[in-house]
Amino acid sequence: MLNRKIFNQQNRHAARLASIFLVLFLAGCNREQKTEEKVAPKKPNIIFIFSDDHAYQAIGAYGGKLMPTPNIDRIAHEGATFTNVFVTNSICGPSRATLLTGKYSHLNGYKANEGKFDVNQVLFPRLLRDNGYQTAWVGKWHLGTAPGEAFDSWTILPGQGHYYNPDFVTEDDTVRREGYVTDLITEYAETFLDNRDTTKPFFLVVGQKATHREWLPDIQDLGAFDSVSFPLPETFYDDYKGRFAAGDQDMTIDKTMRLREDLKVHLDYVPDEKAIAKRRADLIKSNFGDKKLTPEQENQIEQYLRRGAYMRLNATQREKFSAYYDKISKEFDENKLSGKALVEWKYQRYLKDYLATARSLDRNVGKILEYVDKHGLAENTVVVYASDQGFYLGEHGWFDKRFIYEESLRTPMVARYPGVIEPGSKVNEIIMNVDWAPTMLDIAHTEIPADVQGRSFLPLLSKEPLTSPWRDAAYYHYYEFPQPHHVHPHFGLRTMKYKLVRFYGEKNVWELYDMQGDPHELNNIYDAKSSDPEVTALKSRLKQLIEEYKDQEAADILAKE
Repeated sequence: MLNRKIFNQQNRHAARLASIFLVLFLAGCNREQKTEEKVAPKKPNIIFIFSDDHAYQAIGAYGGKLMPTPNIDRIAHEGATFTNVFVTNSICGPSRATLLTGKYSHLNGYKANEGKFDVNQVLFPRLLRDNGYQTAWVGKWHLGTAPGEAFDSWTILPGQGHYYNPDFVTEDDTVRREGYVTDLITEYAETFLDNRDTTKPFFLVVGQKATHREWLPDIQDLGAFDSVSFPLPETFYDDYKGRFAAGDQDMTIDKTMRLREDLKVHLDYVPDEKAIAKRRADLIKSNFGDKKLTPEQENQIEQYLRRGAYMRLNATQREKFSAYYDKISKEFDENKLSGKALVEWKYQRYLKDYLATARSLDRNVGKILEYVDKHGLAENTVVVYASDQGFYLGEHGWFDKRFIYEESLRTPMVARYPGVIEPGSKVNEIIMNVDWAPTMLDIAHTEIPADVQGRSFLPLLSKEPLTSPWRDAAYYHYYEFPQPHHVHPHFGLRTMKYKLVRFYGEKNVWELYDMQGDPHELNNIYDAKSSDPEVTALKSRLKQLIEEYKDQEAADILAKE
């Protein structure tokens, strides 16, 4: 009896222990489950370095041999190079509006420069802020209105801003800063980072002015490429045969590029009212045509004519600046160039100043990367470098952008995202700048609005399965005409194999290019192939994209055919 009693007590004790262990085990499981439910993925910081008119041809990561770009290349080596990023409208302000909204120009309301961008519409940085991010924009904004409450903080250049000793605008004040604009914008970026709320992730746009016309290098970079003779692009002496719009533009190095303002030959402003009046008329014609100027634009022109960007230089800067460009002016006078010799001299001077301006840009990308490293932010910070569009560096004899042709349409983009992007990778799919906004939202674990027209390419970076096939074509629409540069309005599509373009307005013209057989776009094959099934399919695809992106103006044009 005693043994049985002890045995029963032991069984009851064991049962109680088992029950206790089971309760503890289940409680532990519940705690783990609850912990998993409560802990969301850590939101990464995002730095978006956004330059102006920086050509992919001038970047080492894209095979460019014009100059070294070690810091932009570093982002590519530690992350990805995007080989087929295309813009929807190749011009400064509209590209920024597309970045902010993830929508085409006809829907975000900003089709051309010098307008007033509606900052009260849905902008993705505001959505990031509502999702716990601290947001800021520093540098070039160029959208006609202030950022307002779209960002937690902002420090921007007024309009295009100045390269030397520029003004900066905040919500409270306008101040003039001593120094070079690219350095100062980086300094403002670092000030934001120094003073941020470290309990929050951050989103920061570093909007650089470089490499915008008139390509004024940092004083320390003057003459950095004077020992180099750059080869002429294959298409430099393009005759534009078979391409109406290409032959009717006003953006050639030969005829459009100005010796004085662009190439800094004989910069001394002559206090002669007749000379000033002539320069005023030339500036208005080349930049505004017959359009009535606003008082602000008239004031900017007067300041430019009578003082100019060069009058902002302090005594030390002016001494070095004048010594360098006086030497260039003397060389120009002594050579007495004309014809091809003159246009090729202009090309060399253009590239020397453009690339010297880009030199500071790359150096400052390096400063930002160094800051991220030094402050232990690298592992949880996405760094993106991109330009607002591509740019012509003598191809087809041009500078500027605007056209759907490749050097303008394609924009550079490299990105680093530790733990997600495999170092040294290439993304070859067709990406568009409407995709930037939804991708930033996706990276930040923020819901993407249904009316955003772009698509997140984060799955392409993280190798996640796609919910549907990736796009097969990019859609483009450019509007600003006739001034500046007299580039006719047009829309079109770019696939991996073809580019189909419809110019409209003064003249209705179709163009078609075989991008594999004719990568320089010299041979318009539309007339020869217009009845081919491939062209019929391309036109059908173009109409589909026009409908998908709700471009009623383009739809109305095609409906009349």
